[in-house]
Amino acid sequence: MALSACGDNKSNPLGGGGNCGGDTDKVTVGSANFPESETVADVYAEALRANGFSVDTKLNIGSREAYVPALKQCAIDLIPDYTGNLLQYLDKSSTAAAPDEVNAALAKALSDQQLAIGTPAPGEDSDAVVVTKATAEKWNLTSIADLAAHSAEVKLAAPAEFSERPGGLPGLKKHYGLDISAANFVPIADGGGPATVKALTDGQVTAADIFTTSPAIAANNLVVLTDPKHNFPPQNVVPLYNTAKNSDKLLKVLNATSAKLTTPELISLNTAVSGSSKTEPAAAAKQWVAAQGLDKPIA
Repeated sequence: MALSACGDNKSNPLGGGGNCGGDTDKVTVGSANFPESETVADVYAEALRANGFSVDTKLNIGSREAYVPALKQCAIDLIPDYTGNLLQYLDKSSTAAAPDEVNAALAKALSDQQLAIGTPAPGEDSDAVVVTKATAEKWNLTSIADLAAHSAEVKLAAPAEFSERPGGLPGLKKHYGLDISAANFVPIADGGGPATVKALTDGQVTAADIFTTSPAIAANNLVVLTDPKHNFPPQNVVPLYNTAKNSDKLLKVLNATSAKLTTPELISLNTAVSGSSKTEPAAAAKQWVAAQGLDKPIA
């Protein structure tokens, strides 16, 4: 996917590192390596530019294991993240489940990290175990618990880090008894994107970790298995930033932008980028920011 935003470096998006000092009105926005993260990163970047910030982008960095250290080292200053998974990354022992609990625990976990978050967006994009309609009907599946009886037969596709994260394979085994062997785990590094969807629809895997805002779910008539034991915590979009760039102006823009990012709007953005129109993330973000009235200075 060709990206036109300034400062992108697909071969080495982090370049040569960063500087934690300097002008707080100069911000480098990063993204993880899946389309929604890139698009939301461009949304924040466009809104910041409209409010007088000088913005560079370093997109497609990789997983949280790569971009959180980059934030701490100021190779980037800001990145969109998701509340529940970020909390589990920072505090693997956390049992917070409700959104307010997760937000409070997250603020506490970040307090000694030189990192902070803005106000979480109302929009949520959760990990989900997804199967084809044929598989759901064959095994009479409605929840992840129903899949456990077929553990030995299930091949599951997900990002490589899913094999170790608390909400990944360890959580599925702990909460539901869904025990996926190493031989039946298929790592795919597109964050539930086209390669993962194709593996599922082509029958290469039985189930996949796909985000709930993916337009591919409806487009391919896929079935999201319910998660009654809350293995996957609340996943509201949230801007994560290095406190070296903290300012009232920055937070005002981030929070105003986040407030517009509802779940339907996330789906709309994803559909623009990953649907039939195949709009570039930067272009989709620019159109969306204008449509939301965020392309002008916030009063």
